[in-house]
Amino acid sequence: MQGIRTFFIAASSIAILALAALFTASLTIALIGTLAVLSAARLFSARLKPAPIPVQPRRHEQQNMRVWNDGRGTIIDQ
Repeated sequence: MQGIRTFFIAASSIAILALAALFTASLTIALIGTLAVLSAARLFSARLKPAPIPVQPRRHEQQNMRVWNDGRGTIIDQ
């Protein structure tokens, strides 16, 4: 009777350790998958080009540089 009880305790201990190892492995795989998805999303978002901003050209009379002194220093407006 003592031998059968020892066998069942040993078998259940091995089964519990196997389940714990399987649970740890599944959590590790889930973490690796999550990190892979996040890094791929970051890579693709970095490759996206920003939307072009329309710029209106200056008129010819606005291209002259203005320089004046306001008493605190020289101001150059380009």
